Amino acid sequence: MTGTNTSHTENSDRATILVVDDTSDNLMLIRELLKPYYRTIFATNGKQALKLASASEAPQLILLDIMMPEMDGYEVCTRLKENPATADIPVIFLTAKIQAEAEQRGLEIGAVDFITKPINPPILLARVKNHLFIKSAQDSLKHQNEQLETIVTERTRELADTKEATIFAMSSLAETRDNETGNHIRRTQHYVRALAIELKDHPRFKDELTEGNIKLMYSSAPLHDIGKVGVPDSILLKPGPLDDDEWVIMRLHVTYGRDAIISAEKILSQESSFLRYAREIAYGHHEKWDGSGYPEGIKGDDIPVSARLMAVADVYDALISRRVYKPAFPHEKAVAIITEGKGSHFDPDMVEVFLDIHEKFRAIALEFGDEETKLEE
Repeated sequence: MTGTNTSHTENSDRATILVVDDTSDNLMLIRELLKPYYRTIFATNGKQALKLASASEAPQLILLDIMMPEMDGYEVCTRLKENPATADIPVIFLTAKIQAEAEQRGLEIGAVDFITKPINPPILLARVKNHLFIKSAQDSLKHQNEQLETIVTERTRELADTKEATIFAMSSLAETRDNETGNHIRRTQHYVRALAIELKDHPRFKDELTEGNIKLMYSSAPLHDIGKVGVPDSILLKPGPLDDDEWVIMRLHVTYGRDAIISAEKILSQESSFLRYAREIAYGHHEKWDGSGYPEGIKGDDIPVSARLMAVADVYDALISRRVYKPAFPHEKAVAIITEGKGSHFDPDMVEVFLDIHEKFRAIALEFGDEETKLEE
């Protein structure tokens, strides 16, 4: 006996129950018990049961006889649970077996309950009702979780966009104050990322240079000169070399930048916000490995990794760019100067990696070149 049985009063809102039994008398009995409350479909063997369970209109619950020829209920249940399309359908075993071992085996392979034969009608109806309620609650919770995941994903994306927009707006402000930088901001952030990616598996840097942190460093790099907004135009835009007093003022841009970012972090009420690397880079990218840099003269590993990366990126780009006080140097000369600074100006391991990938720096400079950057391909 196979097929679908419904009364003329039934409607599509009723739950569908698949009943699997090789005995027609059992099917007729269960049909009459369930007919007033549920839509029922029937199968007399395991093969038919698997086909009906995976149909487009899948049942909400399965009543499954254990003792059937060819494919018993245990095998049917196992296959149902192995198939992602049917794995979540609750299975209640119908059995004349009352041994604990049989029940244990059924529960272990995924059944939710057992009903013993001969069937007690009130028990059958109560068990079916309870498990349909549980299934409905689980489906509702799953749907809510999926909606929540969608919302979290969207909010995360919006937050990331907000972070990038904030950094971009701040860095654009700095760029408008400096008439020599051109695409310097864009180039340096790409240099930083290229160098960081090559260093991410290095024993000294692998803990810091995670994928997430590299993304933040890349986004934060454009803020390395944000403090220049606080430098007077007479110094920032001076069409010639700065004197000693002017350099003292110019060097304050790292402090201005750090303090501006700290103010932003206070507004965010976060001790370690997404601006952490922006703060480190803005304040520390002029420090030198041997301690001869500014503003604090710290040295070695006391200099944040992000600031050390920016030091290489910033100096390379300054070297290949034309300034009022110097011509644009060729790529080879810039590489040579950075090599000379290994262990004095720059972290020696970073220089070693830079030498391995210096052609990537050249490619970035060519891609984002401007009038002040005259590299030949």
